[in-house]
Amino acid sequence: MKLLTGRITVDSKTVGGKPFFRGTRIPVYVVLEMLANRERSEDIFRAYPNLTEDDLRDALIYARNLAEVPAAPPAAA
Repeated sequence: MKLLTGRITVDSKTVGGKPFFRGTRIPVYVVLEMLANRERSEDIFRAYPNLTEDDLRDALIYARNLAEVPAAPPAAA
């Protein structure tokens, strides 16, 4: 298991190797999608009571960190 942020980890044997919140099986992309759809944090916590404000903040930090990585150039045809 590899820790990506304080609360986000990845393990090839858990949720298909996708990043998830430590201590849960909740994939980060699910919460990011909810935030992108402008769902309120209260609604996210109702759907996933094990999550905290720090989890939501780490999800945004994780997404920002991914956006900072240079995109690979397209493969030559």
